[in-house]
Amino acid sequence: MRLIRHSLTGLLALLLAAPLLAAELSSVRPERVGMSSERLENLDAVLKSYVNNNQVAGQVVLVLREGRIVFSAANGMQDIATGTPMSQGTIFRIASQTKAIISTAIMILHEQGKLDISHPLARYFPEWSDMEVAVPNGNGGYSLEPARRPITLRNLLTHTGGLPYGVEFTANTIAADAWEDAGFFGWYFADREEPIQATIARMGSLPLQEHPGESWIYGYNIDVLGAVVERASGTDLATFLETEIFEPLGMDDTQFYLPQEKASRLASVYRPRAGGGIEAIPHDDGMQSQGMYVDGPRTSYSGGAGLLSTANDYARFLQMTLNGGELDGERILSPKTVELMTMNHLGDIPFRPGEGFGLGFSVVTDLGARGTLGSVGEYGWGGAYHSTYWVDPVENLVVVYLTQIIPATGLDDYAKLRSGIYQAIIE
Repeated sequence: MRLIRHSLTGLLALLLAAPLLAAELSSVRPERVGMSSERLENLDAVLKSYVNNNQVAGQVVLVLREGRIVFSAANGMQDIATGTPMSQGTIFRIASQTKAIISTAIMILHEQGKLDISHPLARYFPEWSDMEVAVPNGNGGYSLEPARRPITLRNLLTHTGGLPYGVEFTANTIAADAWEDAGFFGWYFADREEPIQATIARMGSLPLQEHPGESWIYGYNIDVLGAVVERASGTDLATFLETEIFEPLGMDDTQFYLPQEKASRLASVYRPRAGGGIEAIPHDDGMQSQGMYVDGPRTSYSGGAGLLSTANDYARFLQMTLNGGELDGERILSPKTVELMTMNHLGDIPFRPGEGFGLGFSVVTDLGARGTLGSVGEYGWGGAYHSTYWVDPVENLVVVYLTQIIPATGLDDYAKLRSGIYQAIIE
């Protein structure tokens, strides 16, 4: 009877613990999934060298194969001044890694029939009707001409909407001034007291850099889509993401702004120091600062670059895509939707050698033309604070690499990370 009672007690404890354990990724000895422990130790030594040489303060790496952790590392310091070490629980500004999550939100609404990616943006924001394009006039200025076609949601997903970031109007100085005068200078939104829908409505009065559907231009496309999510869903972006993505996937540490109880886990941002080494960026240095992610207005939800997350959380999101839209029994998207998102949509539009762009990700189309280790069909992206990720469906591989340095001048850690992972695959 005592044995039965103890067994029931143990079973009850496991059942009660299950929700807490569900969000944790399990580990496996690398050899069980065709990777070499010894070769991964070589990668660990290489990554630690960037910390030891004072090129980055710290880094967190997570590598999954067949859905299980084969390599994880938390090197260096989360904050040098306070002596706080980096950990797998450290929270990072993931900047443009936000874009893949917002693209997923759009595709959720597409599946629900609340929008269609072929729809014109003006259907959701009439302020974006009758757009004009700035064209150099040969005299150092520009003229405006009507856009040849409307911007669609698919254009925004693929960065072919003709939108720049405010600072990237390099060919049209006067037009750049117009964007800056309207308050659009780069990707940082955390200091804004204006809700994102109002921001995007104002943006519709500004000239485009190129005609929609004709060029790949990195800009405010996904911030616009974040506002579309709000219009189409009838709820704010933070709530939609929490309900539809973060809570189902157990992404408990992913959000736009940190609650005070998590503030001590936020990594500090560093920059290269003149003469060598690194230094912490001041708190009041605008876009390239520590950012108002703990204190501040907490009003603007930047779909293009605003989220904070951990390596574990982001790896769970990526593993969901690799699984065809499902993780731990929670289905976020259908396999056919993920397939559509992770194929090239650019056609003949130039991008990078050997790569195209899907609905939220860059996609490898020709491994030889790209010239680095990986696989055709691999998809990924990165963030302004020098973070990166990729998913390799051929090798059943998920990689998340997070650090916080801007600008990442002279660093070659991305290349060493990639070669170190692929040299460890032995089956």
